[in-house]
Amino acid sequence: MSSSSSSSYCTVIGLLLAFLLGGSSCNGYLTPTFYNETCPNVTSIVRGVIEQALLTDTRIGASLIRLHFHDCFVNGCDGSILLNNTDTIESEKEAGPNNNSVRGFGVVDDIKTALECACPGIVSCADILAIASEASVSLAGGPSWDVLLGRRDGTTANRTGANLALPGPTETIAAIKLKFSDVGLNTSTDVVALSGAHTFGRARCLTFSNRLYNFTGVGDSDPTLNSTYLETLKGICAENGTGSDLTNLDLTTPDAFDNKYYSNLQVNEGLLQSDQELFSTTGEDTIDIVNYYSANQTAFFVDFVVSMIKMGNISVLTGTQGEIRLNCAVVNANTTSGSDGLLHSSI
Repeated sequence: MSSSSSSSYCTVIGLLLAFLLGGSSCNGYLTPTFYNETCPNVTSIVRGVIEQALLTDTRIGASLIRLHFHDCFVNGCDGSILLNNTDTIESEKEAGPNNNSVRGFGVVDDIKTALECACPGIVSCADILAIASEASVSLAGGPSWDVLLGRRDGTTANRTGANLALPGPTETIAAIKLKFSDVGLNTSTDVVALSGAHTFGRARCLTFSNRLYNFTGVGDSDPTLNSTYLETLKGICAENGTGSDLTNLDLTTPDAFDNKYYSNLQVNEGLLQSDQELFSTTGEDTIDIVNYYSANQTAFFVDFVVSMIKMGNISVLTGTQGEIRLNCAVVNANTTSGSDGLLHSSI
């Protein structure tokens, strides 16, 4: 990023933060200074754990930001996606869009353990997901921003909501726009900018194999797929395979956070149907935005940060609402401390 572009980027983000904060750090507002006194090293601790995880798992950054997305779209950004099943909780982990798909829970647990050692009972699991998302993006070469903090954790999950609210890989642009609108995000810039998170990470064959072999139910392929790319994908995903094989969401720079995702859409090389529809659906306002981001990475980065901050504000719990979970997978009422000093589920 050039010095002039960097200056412009910082100015825009600074103005956005000032607007969102409204000059207040209390009364239910999120603020980047929330842990300055109580856990001043929170960001560096989270980042350090992710850096270590990346040494053996190049996918983990994309997996962590996906957890934040899937959390915020269901019940708001309250850490509910992290909760395990209990007698009274149906875990969102087993909802259709999440089951055998979302991952990174072990790294979240490692982050929580490190934070409980440094500043026990202070940092919420919902805030961990928000901080981890920013760290994952910046570590992959994407933008950095001051994460707004002060979320508290919910005490229940919503599997039914997860089944209904989460955008799916085979959905039309109309269906995706409706789901964004339902959580207060706009149906143009927010949709296209946040979809840009697919610039890194992997997808299982089952999420797009219908595009290869049976797009409309008569043994055909998706006509919007580049023919060369179609054959490449068929070589990765067998027609009668298990569907669990992985391939890169962005075939150009699979582990970098950049704007190549949009360039791929322009040549019909979007992996998921929901990706390609941003560019290939006639008459959609998303087409111009895809073209804009493909030509201007700085603009994508600025808009992505704005949309991430907006998403991170969806139905947050603050003040005395919810709780600060001591174990991200279990509500505090079901958490005990064992003789080894570690936190355990009591259910």
